[in-house]
Amino acid sequence: MLNAAMSNSAHQPAAGTTSFSDLTQLPAFMRFWYARLAAVMAGQMMMVAVGWQMYELTGSAWDLGLVGLFQFVPALLLTLPAGHLADRAHRGRIFAVTTAIHASVGLVLALAANEQWATRTLLLGISIILGGLRAFQMPAQQALTPLLVPPHLLPRAMAFASAGLQASVIAGPALGGVIFVAGAQAVYLTSAALFFAASVLLLRLRYDHVRLPQEPVSVRTVLAGVHFIWRHKPVLGAVSLDLFAVLLGGAVALLPMYAKDVLHVGPWGLGLLRASPAVGALIMSVALTRWPVERRIGKKLLASVGMFGIATIVFGLSTSFLLSLLALAVSGAADMVNVVIRQTLVQLETPDAMRGRVSAVNSIFIGGSNQLGEFESGATAALLGPVTAVVVGGVGTVLVALVWIKLFPTLAQRDRMSP
Repeated sequence: MLNAAMSNSAHQPAAGTTSFSDLTQLPAFMRFWYARLAAVMAGQMMMVAVGWQMYELTGSAWDLGLVGLFQFVPALLLTLPAGHLADRAHRGRIFAVTTAIHASVGLVLALAANEQWATRTLLLGISIILGGLRAFQMPAQQALTPLLVPPHLLPRAMAFASAGLQASVIAGPALGGVIFVAGAQAVYLTSAALFFAASVLLLRLRYDHVRLPQEPVSVRTVLAGVHFIWRHKPVLGAVSLDLFAVLLGGAVALLPMYAKDVLHVGPWGLGLLRASPAVGALIMSVALTRWPVERRIGKKLLASVGMFGIATIVFGLSTSFLLSLLALAVSGAADMVNVVIRQTLVQLETPDAMRGRVSAVNSIFIGGSNQLGEFESGATAALLGPVTAVVVGGVGTVLVALVWIKLFPTLAQRDRMSP
């Protein structure tokens, strides 16, 4: 499983002449892309069924929240050790093992649904397992892409990977909802099949894995990713920018309130509102695959965060359903520019021996910003109302982009992805 470097270099064109078709000629990357597509779609389907089953069993919104919390806590606790493992072991095999265990979880859930012995305790226990698996999957998955494509193709690869991710996020819940007509067990079986297919693809992944010298596991080695990010200001600026932008500007948690009390569109409108950011992100990721960001990346990164905040303000003030959909789509597109530039910059700035641990810290920032952002939105809305909460969050996001220009001038003035 160690010979993709020669395969990749054989297809490597001269700098400045790259195109999207160059990605499709990299078999290792495309195998990884298909595996990730299947795994993300399977995970989305599984969570739709788990959430629905939990609500059918308990009728409790609190228990629905616990499903997310029980996944987040083990991910938080295990991500740093998992990042250390990703820098010592074969990342493709780590990803393959986690998807295989996901498939086994799907089979257990299918059996429980079919035999009607699914309980609240079982679903919460499964949620803990899924959170633990995510902790090991994310660092290995994020750190794999730079090993599968040459550096000059990395921006396109990141954008193309993001396009697949957004397509899965849109299609997974929709497909899961349709299959649920045949019962929860049908959703779980389909999810297990997709996870199994992803595992097979990953086990066939070929790339140049270099074994690093073994060193004892210690607090210093586990926290090496934190120390690296702190010392490298462009990486710290990019990662922290996303943390604070999503923490302040996230409006997703308040969409049910907007659908019911502000826009008066009901459940069908809520579904469209939730899909709009992903649609905008998908369109932008396809565009970035064709026309990657190559110059003035620092300014474009900060501008995308500012645009995300402005779109959030427009959504917060809007009483028009169509304008609200457009604002959310623009916010998703702007966030995708941020994601692609940030992830590409972080991967190129990080030595391969550190990518697992740095990706682990990055995934903690992403998970923390999403979870804490939902809490922040809910708490602010409880005090000030949903409209004020969203507008204040959007203004805060714009201010973060402006402040980061002063705090991280090397990031703001960065011209190209490569240092």
